[in-house]
Amino acid sequence: MSVSFDLTGKVAVITGGGGILCSEMARQLAERGVSVAVLDLAADKAEAVASEITAKGGKAIAVQTDVLDKDSIIRAKDIVLKEFGRIDILINGAGGNKKEATTSDEMSFFDIPLEALQWVFNLNFMGTVLTTQVFGKVMAEQSSGSIINISSMSSLTPLTRIVGYSAAKAAINNFTQWIAVYMNQNYSTNIRVNAIAPGFLLTQQNYYLLVDEKTGQDTQRGKDIKANTPMGRYGKPEELIGAIIWLASDASSFVNGVVIPIDGGFSAFSGV
Repeated sequence: MSVSFDLTGKVAVITGGGGILCSEMARQLAERGVSVAVLDLAADKAEAVASEITAKGGKAIAVQTDVLDKDSIIRAKDIVLKEFGRIDILINGAGGNKKEATTSDEMSFFDIPLEALQWVFNLNFMGTVLTTQVFGKVMAEQSSGSIINISSMSSLTPLTRIVGYSAAKAAINNFTQWIAVYMNQNYSTNIRVNAIAPGFLLTQQNYYLLVDEKTGQDTQRGKDIKANTPMGRYGKPEELIGAIIWLASDASSFVNGVVIPIDGGFSAFSGV
């Protein structure tokens, strides 16, 4: 049997699709013949990505979606099915962090507001659980599909300062394994659930931690990250795409329940 990375004719749903990382996933999948539903809380960002794809001859729709509102997700699912007829790929990309849930010289762990921690945990973990309930059910009924969750380096070894985000992403890893087994045992062995754990890429959610807003230079944290990344740099959004295509396609047909680091060697380096 030949190995196939072909995704022509597939349908992908991408939450957080208006963001830096997931918008690149949407564009790259569309270039490979995938019909893409770009879901985002910010309707204008989703529309901008979908419009860019269609302007280049691809197929895409934008759907304003709140991943913490199940009714909103169900509405999005209905729109996608009406437009494209099926769902083959789900990328759970909605997530983020906030300063109020991050320790600093001004904010002790003991003073972090519960509401801030809950916001971060709910967005990153419950947002993935709820979308998997809705779109994963479609895959269960189809007896096929690939779900790709977005984890993080901080899920493998907790990073300092981002306590809520690290805990939520660790929960993503556990959920990825659990739901992979559940889908296979109860519905179909043609449904796979995996995750990628990106290393350090500059995004809106971590920019304030890695770049000094006054000088534009690396913060000490940014310097430490580069020093502990054997490749000595931040990653680029497009460097996540190879793994996404692999996990979405039949080329990874026996890959299930795993978390794949894409980190320039960060997780392999002991520091010495």
